[in-house]
Amino acid sequence: MARQRTSSSFRTINEVLDKEKEFEKLRERLKNYNIAEEYERIFPELKMIAKAIKVEKRVLFLKVENSVWKSELNFQKTFLIEKINKYFNETVIKSIKFL
Repeated sequence: MARQRTSSSFRTINEVLDKEKEFEKLRERLKNYNIAEEYERIFPELKMIAKAIKVEKRVLFLKVENSVWKSELNFQKTFLIEKINKYFNETVIKSIKFL
């Protein structure tokens, strides 16, 4: 006799992805990807100057147009980090590296 499952034993894909330990690395990669994708929304005024390349271990890598802008953005690094973290309501970035 086949065992009948109740509807409460089923979980959505989102529930599985959000909660299961096996998907922890995937969740981290998706979050990092989301940070890079949202960068232009957070800083629309910088989209012609700096492009988010990737996030690794809470470090945002920005490709900057030239050394003058790289220097200017380096002075504003703390502000940039705070604004990104405020946007996501958690500490997602601890540092920025300029390329």
